[in-house]
Parts: sequence; structure tokens; C-alpha cells
Amino acid sequence: MARSRMRPGLKTLISLGVILLALAGILGGGVIAGKASWAPKLALDLEGGTEMILSPKVSDGSQINQDQLNQAVEIIRQRVDGSGVSEAEISTQSGRNVVVSLPGTPSAETRQLIQASADMNFRPVLVVGDPAAVPQDQRLTDDKLPKPTAAPTNASDSNWITADVYKQYEALDCTQPQPEKSERSDPAKPLVTCEPADGARPAAKYILGPVEIPGTDISGSTFQLQQGQQGAVTNEWAVNIQFNGDGTQKFKAVTTRLNGFYAANQNDPKAQFAIVLDDKVLSAPRTLAVITDGRPQITGNFTQQSAQALSDQLRYGALPISFEIQSEQQISATLGTQQLEMGLLAGGIGLLLVVIYSLFQYRALGFVTIASLVVAGALTYLAIAILGWTQNYRLSLAGVAGLIVAIGQTADSFIVYFERIRDELREGRGLVSAVENGWKRAKRTVLASKAVNLLASVVLYFVAVGNVRGFAFTLGLTAIADLIVVFIFTHPTLQLLARTRFFGEGHRFSGLDPARLGAVPLYRGAGRLREASEAAKANRKPKNAAAAGEASRRMTIAERRAAEMQKQSEMSSAAGRSNRAQGNSGEEN
Repeated sequence: MARSRMRPGLKTLISLGVILLALAGILGGGVIAGKASWAPKLALDLEGGTEMILSPKVSDGSQINQDQLNQAVEIIRQRVDGSGVSEAEISTQSGRNVVVSLPGTPSAETRQLIQASADMNFRPVLVVGDPAAVPQDQRLTDDKLPKPTAAPTNASDSNWITADVYKQYEALDCTQPQPEKSERSDPAKPLVTCEPADGARPAAKYILGPVEIPGTDISGSTFQLQQGQQGAVTNEWAVNIQFNGDGTQKFKAVTTRLNGFYAANQNDPKAQFAIVLDDKVLSAPRTLAVITDGRPQITGNFTQQSAQALSDQLRYGALPISFEIQSEQQISATLGTQQLEMGLLAGGIGLLLVVIYSLFQYRALGFVTIASLVVAGALTYLAIAILGWTQNYRLSLAGVAGLIVAIGQTADSFIVYFERIRDELREGRGLVSAVENGWKRAKRTVLASKAVNLLASVVLYFVAVGNVRGFAFTLGLTAIADLIVVFIFTHPTLQLLARTRFFGEGHRFSGLDPARLGAVPLYRGAGRLREASEAAKANRKPKNAAAAGEASRRMTIAERRAAEMQKQSEMSSAAGRSNRAQGNSGEEN
């Protein structure tokens, strides 16, 4: 009894169908629940939104300068981005106000985040550990959770770590982006929080004691290259902090206690103090000495940029600046529907040209390119719509431009694969073998190409600001979709088509006709030729000079030598027959 066997590629195509149905089901579930939409969310430049003019307020009545205002803009931008609102525009106005433009209608929590003053403080470290959440089966049972034995005597006392605090610490996952909160933590209680990864510095999570020094006690901050013991300047950067009078006394008491922990055990986390901004750790340096003059220096693996960033955050992030919404109004799209329509028209024209070229160059094989582009478009569309629902991603005109550029890059992957197959056919292979061998050669090129595209997109996303990031994001997203389509749609589809009569026998409209490609026949045993296809057998001589030239170029040295030997053998046989005929004729005479 013959077992039924699934054709090569069919299983992979079924997997792709399952993926598409799953994505559509996820989005459909969100639509039914009233939380999502089938259409992608649009950014400020295409949809419009809300514009708020903020007036800064300083609690001590002092005037805010331009540097402080610029730092306030950066803090607001971090808060808005952290809350999940993308494609926001934040700028200063007349040197004294901040203008915030958000797509759509901001929530009450977003408004509170924008208006709240920066909250900087210094807390002692109680526990520091791996940023990932502790697996459920490895978390401490109730009988092993910390149980305070007495009331805490100072901010570094382990009695601050209660069972509830430790459960929060185990469950916290600092490897994931942390959402912004409109309410700040209680300064008189311990805090469980993260230190985000920054360059070479990995992420970490902490249990911190109560606030000991508020950020308002910082009077200044600078950054500079360190000086060695002999006064020589080194190549390592450092950040200098200057406290006011109250801060100097508090910091002396704190470093006296923390230095005691360091003297007893240099690896004790209680020897560290954390600089916290908006409940997130900026830095957690270790105390190496008692600081009596209120001028500590933070050293470590700083670059010039990271040292300057921390210095600015210390200098301006501690300012007690809050913002009052002076005015709020709805604004129309900055570019509008016409620009979007023009962008979509440009994309449609580009897509049409790709289709025409594919059909002209590859004939019926071009329909595989068209189908692949459709599948890639469906994957990208569903991904953008789902990201808009779950991550509040919004599509800007720059993002649309990234999608248009990606059409050509996506088609390029298919062209590379098709040309590899045609090269294999020219060498005399059958179509099934050509598809497999061509794929082995093409996928390396496709992977290298998409790796470069992804690298460029990632770099552009992190170094750019504003709408350019939208362009980089969609460019990277389509590169991933392209890889998925080439591997689990285009290649499996050609595996199936290679076994059909139309493509397998090289129909002249298939785009894989060996005769038109100038295919070279392969040898099968001594003196016997195996034609690449019936069409090549019927057209042993190429139809035109160009095909003949290409066939000649493709013929290997062994093939030429065998052909010459066969020709000489035939000539020798003919000469022998001629001689025998002459001999017989003489005898008769």
C-alpha cells in the first residue's frame, strides 16, 4: 500500500496561512472588543490631534532660563514616549513656553505626566539583581519571604524589605520597557524599580530604601576627564556633583554609613546609592570614601556623551519645575489628506511598474512575484495595525515613504532567486533540481542583503529624531516581512510549480524555457546526450545568434573535448567506410 506523501513546500505554505489567520484573528478580536481598528493609526501629520501650550512654573519663584527649558522639553519627550504616544512633536515657544502636539486626544494620565515636575532624589540600595522576572516556580514561598524583625533604624536597614516588597521585586521584569506612571512613589517608603540598559551598561533591578537626599539639594553638576594621582589627565570621563549646604551635611552622613558597608564587604550592594529620576535609576555608584565637602565624583565606563547626559539630568532634572496648560486646541493634519493620497499614488505607480517589469521579464513566473508582494503587504499591514492597537504606533507620511521604498527592495529578493534558477537551467539541470540548487545559492545573497537593510534601519532609528524614525521603522519592518515571504512563500511556491507540466516542461510563456535561456545539454554516459527538455531537443540549434553565443560560453571544457572526440570518431568511421568501399571496388575490377 502506497503511503500518501505531502508535496515539498505545501506544508510551509499551510504554516504561512496559519500565521496570517492568527494575525487577522488577533486584530479581529481587538476590533470586536472595541479596542482596535482594522485601519492603522495615523500620526499627527496625517490625522491631526491636540496642541497644548505649557507655561513652566518654578516653586521658588525663580525665572527659568533657556537651558532649563530645553532640558524640560527632553524630560517631557521621554515621558510622552514612555507612555506609548508616538510621533509627538515637542518644542519651545518664545523662550518661555513649551508646545506639545499629540496625535488624537491625549488621556488624563498623559496630561498628568506632561504637567508633573521632575522628581529626582537619592536613595540607598538594599538589593540589586538580574533584570529579568523570577520564574513562577522559583519564587520564594511564603515561609521563606523576608520577615522584618523590628522597625527600620535607617534607610539602609534590611527591615524595609517586607514580603510584599520582595514579591514586587521577583515579579518585576526590567528587560521589558517600563510604562510611565502619572503618580510618583512615596519618598518615605522603599521603592522597587529598574535601571534601563544604556550602551555597555546592562539593565538591572533594585530594591531601594527611602529617600535621603532630594534632588533640590543639588546646586550644580559638570563632567570632565579624570585626573590621575599625579595630576595627569586620563582618557576616562567623570561626572562631578555639587550639593548645597543642607545636601552636603546629608551626603556626609550617607557616605559615612555606606562606606562602612564597603569596608566590610566591597561587593555589598548596600555600599551603593541610587540617583533616581521619575522613579527610574539613572546611576547607582558605589561609595568608596566618606565625602565631607559635598563634591562627589562619579566614575565608571562613561563616554563623553553619557557623562554629559547624566550631568545635564542632575543639573536640570532636579529643578522643581511643573507646567500649567495655558491653552489647548484641536489641530488639523499638518500635511493632510492630499499629501497622503499623493504618497499612495506614488506607491501605486511604483508597484505597477514592478508588476509590468516582472511580467515582461519573467512571463508567468512574474505572477509569483506579484503574489509574494501581496503576501508581504498583508503581513506588513496586519503588523502595523496590531502595533497601533498594542503599542500605540502611528503611521506618518515618512513611514508611508518607507513602505514605498520597500517595494523595490522586496522585489529585488525575488529577482535574485529567479535569476539563480535560470542560471541552473542554463547549465542543463531539470527545473526541480534548478529550484533547489538555485535556492541554496540565492538565500545567502538574500540574507546578506536584508541584514544590511535591517542594520541601516536600526542605526537610523536610534540616531534620528521625529518623523525620520517612522521611515526607519517601516523600512526595517518590511525587511523582516520580506524575509518571511521569501522563505515560507516564494520558495515553497516554486517547489510546487516545478512539478507542474506548464513550468516543468519549460513552456515558452513560463519564463523558464531552456531553449530561450540558451541551456547547454548535459552528458549522460559516454557519447550520449541528455537534453534539458523536449523543447531543447526539438531546437538543437539556438534560434538566434545571441542564444548560440551564450550556449557556447556556457559549454564546459569537458563537454567541448567530448564533442570534439565524438566528431573525430565519426570522421574516422566515415573515412574507414570510404576506404573499404574503394578496396572492394578494386577487387571487382
